[in-house]
Amino acid sequence: MTQDPRLIRAASGTAPPTSATALRRANLSSVLRQLRDHVSRSRADIAEATGLHRATVSNLVAELLEWDLVREVGIEHVGAVGRPRRAVALHGAHVGALGLEINVDYISVHGRDLSGHVLVERRVSFDAVGSGTDRSLRRLGLVAREAIEAMKRAGAVPAGVAVAIPALVDVACGVVRFAPNLDWHDLPLADRLSSALGPLSVPVMVDNDANLAALAEYTSGVAAGTPHMVYLTGEVGVGGGIIVDGRLLRGADGFSGEVGHLPVDPAGARCGCGRHGCWETKVGLAALARAAMPEQAYTLPGLPVSDPEERATEIARRLAAGDRGMLEAVTQVGRWLGLGGSIVANLFNPRVIVVGGYFATLAEWLLPHAQAELERLVVAGPAPQCRFTASDLGFGAASRGAASMVVNHLIDDPTTIMSSLPRPTVP
Repeated sequence: MTQDPRLIRAASGTAPPTSATALRRANLSSVLRQLRDHVSRSRADIAEATGLHRATVSNLVAELLEWDLVREVGIEHVGAVGRPRRAVALHGAHVGALGLEINVDYISVHGRDLSGHVLVERRVSFDAVGSGTDRSLRRLGLVAREAIEAMKRAGAVPAGVAVAIPALVDVACGVVRFAPNLDWHDLPLADRLSSALGPLSVPVMVDNDANLAALAEYTSGVAAGTPHMVYLTGEVGVGGGIIVDGRLLRGADGFSGEVGHLPVDPAGARCGCGRHGCWETKVGLAALARAAMPEQAYTLPGLPVSDPEERATEIARRLAAGDRGMLEAVTQVGRWLGLGGSIVANLFNPRVIVVGGYFATLAEWLLPHAQAELERLVVAGPAPQCRFTASDLGFGAASRGAASMVVNHLIDDPTTIMSSLPRPTVP
């Protein structure tokens, strides 16, 4: 894969290290970043890519081997004479990264080790709106503790937790400033979850769900490595993660990507943000359920919480059976999806708009209408070849991206692993 986008924090623009400790940390990070972005690399390749002296790279790799964060993976032959180079790759089976997502109607979990091996993955139906803040945080803490224990049983000590949430998030402070569909305001989510985890003492981070899903898509999705792309969540609400030149566009306050609140119909329905006619009132799963499955609308009291994937699967079943009312409703959603997509395309000129959540489940019915509307309305015409495509990461994209956030944080400062985890024993 091509160079890392540094979606969580740009590496450029930081002051050069001024101490031996800072220099060692930066150099270890440079080596690990190379191994994250490639399946394997020789020491010579790492030295060439980072500009570090070969002897320095050899010493750094030796230290990482000692801590079992990398492993030898064999001999590579390069050049006309087949000069051998011993390659290394990320390992870290004893280091865990836990990603969580809390949304309107579920909590999602994705835990893996540093080398990418999945240790725990699940989704729990949960009515976060009806439960309120305190009960929701207690349930999130319980799910997190269960996941951490599962990771420990698999031999990995969790080195961090990241939470994805459909909200405006102050990432630096871990504070949810405003979550329209959850009705959460100025919630110190990182601190509250840290307290819920108690003596486990695991660092907690928080970010917007669409941003983290975009990270997952860029690194391992259907459009991996595409430097100009937009990811759209397909949930009760709709958010966007915007990648420009391989980097996440955050904006002045970190609140960019709230595309679900683009005003597309001033006379439309009231949105969870308090305004009328937002894009998500036309294309969100709640809007489709209200139009095509009124007996299962989100606003009806007394209904059991239904997992969004189950709702999407039921809609797909009715579409496949030729349900005329469902086909008409999905056609309208597809057209609105294309209209909003054209606004996004006119603003950011992406090569691809990746749709996740229920959009991906219903892609064969939604995307033809969305693509036609996009091509009709985009100012530049079909020449730029912007296209919709369906994610293959399912409803777990955001929690997967949250785990990647933890991994990136650890790679930014590998000494946090070395200082907090027990030294691996050699059998």
